[in-house]
Amino acid sequence: MIAELIHGHGVSHVFFVPAILREGLAELANLDVRPMSTHSEKAAAYMADGYARAVGRPGVCMAQTVGAANIAAGLKDAYLSCSPVIAFTGGTAPDTRYRQVYQQIRDFDMFEAVTKWNAEVESPARLPDIVAQAFRAATTGAPGPVHVELRGNTGQVGVSGESLPFALNVDRRFGEVPPFRPVADASLIRQALQALTSAERPVIVAGGGVMWSRAEAELVELAEKLSIPVATSLHAKATIAESNPLNVGVCGTYSRECANRVVAEADLVFFVGSQTGSMITTNWQVPRPGTRIVHLDIDGAQLGRHYPTEVPLNGDARATLRQMLAEASGRSNPRWLDRVRLVVQQWRDEVEDKLETNEGPIRPERIVTEIGSVLPTDGAAVIDTLQASFWSGMHMPLKGSTQRFIRCAGSLGWGFPAAIGAKCALGSRPVVCFTGDGGFYYHLPELETAARYQVPVVVVVNNNGSYGADRGPGRNPNSIGPAQEADLSWRFSGQKNFAQIAKELGCDGVRIERPTDLGPALQRALAAGKPVLLDVLTDATASYPRAWTPAEAVHA
Repeated sequence: MIAELIHGHGVSHVFFVPAILREGLAELANLDVRPMSTHSEKAAAYMADGYARAVGRPGVCMAQTVGAANIAAGLKDAYLSCSPVIAFTGGTAPDTRYRQVYQQIRDFDMFEAVTKWNAEVESPARLPDIVAQAFRAATTGAPGPVHVELRGNTGQVGVSGESLPFALNVDRRFGEVPPFRPVADASLIRQALQALTSAERPVIVAGGGVMWSRAEAELVELAEKLSIPVATSLHAKATIAESNPLNVGVCGTYSRECANRVVAEADLVFFVGSQTGSMITTNWQVPRPGTRIVHLDIDGAQLGRHYPTEVPLNGDARATLRQMLAEASGRSNPRWLDRVRLVVQQWRDEVEDKLETNEGPIRPERIVTEIGSVLPTDGAAVIDTLQASFWSGMHMPLKGSTQRFIRCAGSLGWGFPAAIGAKCALGSRPVVCFTGDGGFYYHLPELETAARYQVPVVVVVNNNGSYGADRGPGRNPNSIGPAQEADLSWRFSGQKNFAQIAKELGCDGVRIERPTDLGPALQRALAAGKPVLLDVLTDATASYPRAWTPAEAVHA
């Protein structure tokens, strides 16, 4: 019954650690849904998350009771990124609770903080409605993860000696995001258009909701019709092509300086599908407090949450933007656009040398530039956090919304397993993961998973032998010496040969030490038809610039 519900909602892969739902997994294989056994429950959750973000459909992960806490930890990133992951775990049974049964710990409450909905199934009769509701909860409104705990350590709630009648009711609308597309109030749409056309320096800031709604084309069309520059969050980076003159780049904490400057100079900001949290606003400094705000979001609770909002639009991004396009009159705004292009060009001139130099150790800016240059128009880039996100957000050139840019919400190590999940979802479409060695160490054994299931993902490791992004200048008060503390806490024992490790685990591996070898190696890896790891030795001193804020202009 569980297998039929998963299959009926259009899921093609399930990620798990044995042993969970043995009979259900066997039935999934009979339904052409591929169960994939991983080396950790957290990696299984990350794979389901990458799968969900790649295609906008629910990803499914599973684990028995003893691994449930690891699944919960793996759902944190899905929760922060509004990703529709459905987690099934085994659970305690009422007749054995408090009896010190082997491996039995009550994990259910751990999922409350990282899910939209957390449910228990203690009777087989409740399986149909609870599993169906899991898909409904994961995909409606602002999407997000859900958890279903099945009674019994391996989820054997439905295993009995009798045959029970079940009425399966699969509503395939809940197999994708969004299942419904509400449109914002018509009078508010007219007010929003009036505000946008009356502003002298308007800016659109696109958030992850644009991606979930698949509203990229409508957003760009509106920006071009009204002559409004576009900044994006990291999640929405692929919304607008690098070549589009309205694209000012990623704004916020992991940003381009020019994007933050443009948003800071705006007299009106139109947030679309964004929570307006600390990352996209550089801790609520960009845009400046007091800036006029128009905000469109499917979650009404986000409207006005962090900035007083002049026009709140509660609706699906694509449906509401289409209505705005139908009512909008064209506008030119050459003075503002000339200023924006000048700011963007100044930034490009400042960073050009680091992107193109063939001298010295390889710079991370060069890696992401090469990835963006060779990534096909239907390809996906899956990006880990910290340095990988900084450099990719700033410098990876994308070709537009036919590509996917899938970035985690902050869980170091997420990138590689998420890329495996994304590749499973995208089939023949190419997937490139970019991560640092610090992040790659987390789930390195999943190289064997990629090889075992023949998932031809390309992994690029920024190998600088350290936790480069986290190393700070301060001395640990518990240290016996600052130099020793720095070495033990932030630096690893050398730049290990990940290419050789990849070969040992069944993948191809290539070590790269010269900038000129990057592009050709990436092209060969994408054409290989097998999992390939590119181990890139990089400059250990490379440090990303901190985000520009209006305070920087005061002190300049």
